[in-house]
Amino acid sequence: MAKKATPDNIVCRNRRASHHFHILEKIECGVVLQGTEVKSLRDRNASIEEAYAQVIDNELWLIGCHIAAYKFGHTTNHDPLRRRKLLVHTRELHKLSRRIEQKGLTLVPLKVYFNDRGIAKVSLGLARGKHLADKRRDLQARDHEREINRALRRRR
Repeated sequence: MAKKATPDNIVCRNRRASHHFHILEKIECGVVLQGTEVKSLRDRNASIEEAYAQVIDNELWLIGCHIAAYKFGHTTNHDPLRRRKLLVHTRELHKLSRRIEQKGLTLVPLKVYFNDRGIAKVSLGLARGKHLADKRRDLQARDHEREINRALRRRR
């Protein structure tokens, strides 16, 4: 069983994903990267805030992920916004594509990290968009939770 991603090996997180989407299921995928992309990821120069995953020609692709050019890469540097292929089992890919087409769900990257063997992984969430009322309800619940915690701390 693979170890969980610890904070020191997480490259970047999509913090807005939980605000804009209901995450129904999480999937771990490998990523096909070039050498300078791996070096840039190790320097934590990446952003997945506006990224999403899409099934194109029976392959899963990560679109909109920005991995900054490696500063020592010179002419061998990569395109920062290129599409990157995600590696999943065929069975899992077919299951995901059926769910996306039928139910109107989307695949949102949640975090990029290196596993315990040093391999870059992307955690995807099968998500449904939240309505404005859902977002407000979540903010209210979070505020109430903070007030309760403050009151308990004052009591001690």
